[in-house]
Amino acid sequence: MVLSHAASDSDVSVHSTFASRYVRTSLPRFKMPENSIPKEAAYQIINDELMLDGNPRLNLASFVTTWMEPECDKLIMSSINKNYVDMDEYPVTTELQNRCVNMIAHLFNAPLGETETAVGVGTVGSSEAIMLAGLAFKRKWQNKRKAEGKPFDKPNIVTGANVQVCWEKFARYFEVELKEVKLSEGYYVMDPEKAVEMVDENTICVAAILGSTLNGEFEDVKLLNDLLVIKNKETGWDTPIHVDAASGGFIAPFLYPELEWDFRLPLVKSINVSGHKYGLVYAGIGWVVWRNKEDLPEELIFHINYLGADQPTFTLNFSKGSSQVIAQYYQLIRLGHEGYRNVMENCRENMVVLREGLEKTGRFNIVSKDEGVPLVAFSLKDSSSHTEFEISDMLRRYGWIVPAYTMPPNAQHITVLRVVIREDFSRTLAERLVIDIEKVMRELDELPSRVIHKISLGEEKSEANGDNLMVTVKKSDMEKQREVINGWKKFVSDRKKTNGIC
Repeated sequence: MVLSHAASDSDVSVHSTFASRYVRTSLPRFKMPENSIPKEAAYQIINDELMLDGNPRLNLASFVTTWMEPECDKLIMSSINKNYVDMDEYPVTTELQNRCVNMIAHLFNAPLGETETAVGVGTVGSSEAIMLAGLAFKRKWQNKRKAEGKPFDKPNIVTGANVQVCWEKFARYFEVELKEVKLSEGYYVMDPEKAVEMVDENTICVAAILGSTLNGEFEDVKLLNDLLVIKNKETGWDTPIHVDAASGGFIAPFLYPELEWDFRLPLVKSINVSGHKYGLVYAGIGWVVWRNKEDLPEELIFHINYLGADQPTFTLNFSKGSSQVIAQYYQLIRLGHEGYRNVMENCRENMVVLREGLEKTGRFNIVSKDEGVPLVAFSLKDSSSHTEFEISDMLRRYGWIVPAYTMPPNAQHITVLRVVIREDFSRTLAERLVIDIEKVMRELDELPSRVIHKISLGEEKSEANGDNLMVTVKKSDMEKQREVINGWKKFVSDRKKTNGIC
């Protein structure tokens, strides 16, 4: 959902030059028009506006898949009109979903017998998957507390401060206290020891992240499990673990098969993964699987029969498209272990190319780790003259979308840039990006330096330098932005004066 607001009163119509051969009057921007328009005009109007979007392939901020094979695109288009929830009408689609759940459960080493069926469900993404897993933990904890005659009105969940916002949504929407382990400079994931210290009798689970959004690092789920086993034995509690493997779930099994993070650990009761990230499917598909059926309370599963047969359902939404489920099944059987391993190894190799290229510039500190999601998070060694935000802004002139952001508490003074390496990010693009970053750095060097504010609690500081007195004055964000823009305009103007055509 997007919370939107209308534009100014002077710009309330949609105009299209090309579509004017069909439509002579402007269309209202925020109200449905009274009359129909030709299909060609509707297409042209929308297509013209969409040209102003960024290029998805150059959107290095996103973990989400932006390219699939043409054969899979055909499957997606042929099933785009199938409603996933109509299981009786589309039994084969339902069967494909069940196959995906079982394949993923086996990939995560679920303790299943030869004929045992995995417990899991397809979702619209990891956000919904996390909500479902969280609800299962909360209900199971509540049921146990009720049976023991103990209070069950103050559940909490322990996470690192580096968790994705969907965890905060879960806590707020479903009234669960979120207890966050704060970060520190140089350590940007949850500390297992501190996490276990925060666990109490009201903790419904500890959430570990396999692939932090901030720097791609895998949290130490094995150590967390071992420490929690000890605490559970000492206290008599049975606090479980959920692994948020949204980014790393399709990476670790192929690049780090010996890493213990999944159902091989006894306290891991559920895992979510994003099919639309390194599952290599377009946006709109996630998965959540449980260790066994006892970990998903039966009362959370609804049964309906008004679509033609008894159907169990455990989702937050109802209707959704079938295309992404079919696309996930295509990738699983098309690539297999060999194909996924090749893709992930290529991503890791391209990550190394980019990281080494940035290191050779001598301008950046690398914040990301070698083991984890294939991405490069980096920050300026010297940010006294210019910031990571300026680099991000100027890279857009070359078409690159590279995000800059600050770390969560207590490392919010650290600002980083992040480049996510996806399947469609080639070595050539990695080398090209380094070249463009070097260009941006040279251009920034020629711009006026930003003022470093040394004002504390409203006091201005000054320092004498011979006969000159330099006073630092606090400037607003708008003033700083205007200063950068004016400096850039002057730089471009001077370039034009010296590059005239004879």
